[in-house]
Amino acid sequence: MLVATYNIHRGRGPAGWFRPARILSVIAEIRPDLIALQEAQHYLRRETPMLEEAAVAALGLRPLRVAEAPAQQGWRSNVVLVRRDATFLRPPEGLRLGGMEPRGGLLAELDLGAGPFRLISAHLSLGAARRRLQAQALLAAMRTGSGPRIPTLLLGDLNEWRPGASALGVLEPVFGAPPHPPSFPAFRPWLALDRILLHPPHLAPQVVAHDTPLARRASDHLPLKARVTLPPA
Repeated sequence: MLVATYNIHRGRGPAGWFRPARILSVIAEIRPDLIALQEAQHYLRRETPMLEEAAVAALGLRPLRVAEAPAQQGWRSNVVLVRRDATFLRPPEGLRLGGMEPRGGLLAELDLGAGPFRLISAHLSLGAARRRLQAQALLAAMRTGSGPRIPTLLLGDLNEWRPGASALGVLEPVFGAPPHPPSFPAFRPWLALDRILLHPPHLAPQVVAHDTPLARRASDHLPLKARVTLPPA
């Protein structure tokens, strides 16, 4: 199962031009089974899709929609695209993470044919103290639904690059410290702001940045991707 996470910078490349079609082209390069996107909704027009629905469908993907906001592609700027044949074991729901922005995440339990797992996608705040509280909220979300009976996949922009600090200090005892290639800024990445974390940690031995000429122009972040092998149900 190929998964990815990608902060798409509101559909704008490093130069600031609004080009969401480039984002779709990068996703087409990756060909993921599941991809979590951050900064993927219009702030003032959330019911206007940033990514063209027909183009998303042409990639064999569909957005996870939460019952609280069925007209939106995502939740609080988080959009998750999954294969159209995904089976939902628990309906997607939005997570309120607070903060001045405010931040949020998406939670779902699903099966893409390789076994059941819990998905959490999130975009954390800029302040270290708030990120720590948000990470605690993500761990609390893991204890709901099927709890520890199924693996958890946490994808997103954690806005933290220092091992053991802030949000990572809260998450690493549960998720470990898998490879975290730099993803920001896209034209010369040196900060590992984006993460693919799994519990149990050994399910994705390799995490890599999708570093192509197109990806360097499409957003100010590079996508991360990983091949995940789930344990038998």
